[in-house]
Amino acid sequence: MEIAVLGGGHGCYAAAAELSEAGHRVRLWRRDQEAFAPVLAARAISVKDFAGERDVPIALPTCSLQEAVEGAALIVIPLPATTHESLAAALAPLLADGQVVFLPPGTFGGFLMASAMHAAGNRADVSFAETGTLPYLARKHGPRHVVISGFGKRLPTGVFPLRNAAHALGVIRAAYPAVEDCGDLLSGALMNAGPIIHPPLIVMNAGPLEHFPSWDIHNEGTQPAIRRVTDALDAERIAVREALGYGAPHFPLKDHYAKEGEEWMYGRGAHDKLTDSGDWRENIVLTEHRYMLEDTRLGLSFISSVGRWAGVPTPLCDGFLAIGAAITGRDFRAEGRTLEKLGLHTLTRAAMRELLATGLRA
Repeated sequence: MEIAVLGGGHGCYAAAAELSEAGHRVRLWRRDQEAFAPVLAARAISVKDFAGERDVPIALPTCSLQEAVEGAALIVIPLPATTHESLAAALAPLLADGQVVFLPPGTFGGFLMASAMHAAGNRADVSFAETGTLPYLARKHGPRHVVISGFGKRLPTGVFPLRNAAHALGVIRAAYPAVEDCGDLLSGALMNAGPIIHPPLIVMNAGPLEHFPSWDIHNEGTQPAIRRVTDALDAERIAVREALGYGAPHFPLKDHYAKEGEEWMYGRGAHDKLTDSGDWRENIVLTEHRYMLEDTRLGLSFISSVGRWAGVPTPLCDGFLAIGAAITGRDFRAEGRTLEKLGLHTLTRAAMRELLATGLRA
């Protein structure tokens, strides 16, 4: 299958390598030509995982977005949600009938991209899908070298418009067999684990993060008190899902840490693999890191706004938004990704279901 992978981050390089090794023809796009130069020259990514270390050829590394996207059946975007607005504008005129855009995960970025495409006058029948997490626990160790310490085992995925679910999920499963149908795009967005796991870790570890030169918030930073807060925050997400009629499984984050019981998105033992790798011991700048600017500012603002619309209180979401705003000196509510900013907050539940099922009107 012809697959475009967009971006130059950890997950992007992991996706390009894994999908290439699976036999797909991958076009890997990155806008930063200077940073991309080693991959452009080698036409390969060096990968290290459970199978060892090797070079994986990439069919088409390119800095041309059009060259990457044109003719691709699947477009995979493992980029932070902070990139979505600018990328949506660039992608809008390029998308064509039958293509599937997959955001792992998305923070409802699929709707943002569909709206940009609609605003650009592109009426092609394109499907947008989101899942609950990046399919990889991965970190780049050089300009073309990525280490993958874990792979997604279950990827709950929602599709917009829902009428295209069979087609979209079929295309995505050809690349990611772990995909599971979880309904519409809003359901998929409310599976995103990032806004649940990361805001408590970065906010409640703010002191050691500013004191020590490096700190592993997934190891020393994941103490019982923080875990209890994370579970309570996750309960708010699940309450919003249930209020909107989305059924189980909700993939509660507590299963990520459990040694037995229901298998979470990365399978059992994934947290230990993550901490054992040492790749998450890093210097985190509170005012700049994606856990703050993506998962707190955008991710929690989205869950909070859906809670307001559904009549579900989200006090922990709101609290972390307020503290994150104070830490960074920014207005996370004004900058956030909310139903209000997306123009959806006045819809009735019936109208929302109709929109999610059929898509934007011409």
